[in-house]
Amino acid sequence: MTRAEFTKLIDHTALKPETTKDEIRRVCEEACTFGFGAVCVSPLWIPLATRCLAGSPVRIATVIGFPHGNTLPDVKAYEAKLAIEAGAHELDMVIQIGLLRAGNHGAVLDDIQGVVNVARRPHPSKILVKVILETSLLNKEEQQIGCQLAEKAGADFVKTSTGFTGSGATIEDVGFLRRIVGKRLGVKAAGGIRDLITALTLINAGASRLGCSSSVAIMHMWPS
Repeated sequence: MTRAEFTKLIDHTALKPETTKDEIRRVCEEACTFGFGAVCVSPLWIPLATRCLAGSPVRIATVIGFPHGNTLPDVKAYEAKLAIEAGAHELDMVIQIGLLRAGNHGAVLDDIQGVVNVARRPHPSKILVKVILETSLLNKEEQQIGCQLAEKAGADFVKTSTGFTGSGATIEDVGFLRRIVGKRLGVKAAGGIRDLITALTLINAGASRLGCSSSVAIMHMWPS
């Protein structure tokens, strides 16, 4: 893998609640400098990121129902609509974790489907939907069902974690998700990725995207 190929897999992330305008500007500048594939910011900051990244190939990702997933489905769908209108190209939505664990799969499917339906409306660029499962809170059967529901709803990716609940991405979980979805969906690893060895190991395990707030530090570890 070349350096350029690696950087395109990174969603350079700034989702902490205390994030400021200056930090969003810095993250966008870093994304352009290093050639990251996307920045991932909270919905509030989409307009600013859109202005900062105008004319660049860097995509804008945002989060829906973040970080716990317990937002009402209609609210998630509306949040997705407003995010796209503000300039987002990718939506990382959190599932209703408790309903999945309780076996209420129909409700979880409808929740994901509502966001996917919004993303599939006509738009100049394809809007990607990444479904955050929060794998550290789920057993393997629940993870498998979550993947199946995401695929059935028409999502583009499954994602391990928010980075705000439980533990982050693990090699085991990434490998398991990849085996379930095959090549049909992407797998995004997020949470606790702070060094180059971890990042490359997760890619080798099956991750096709990495969500990192330590992206710049990781790039400084790349061999010269």
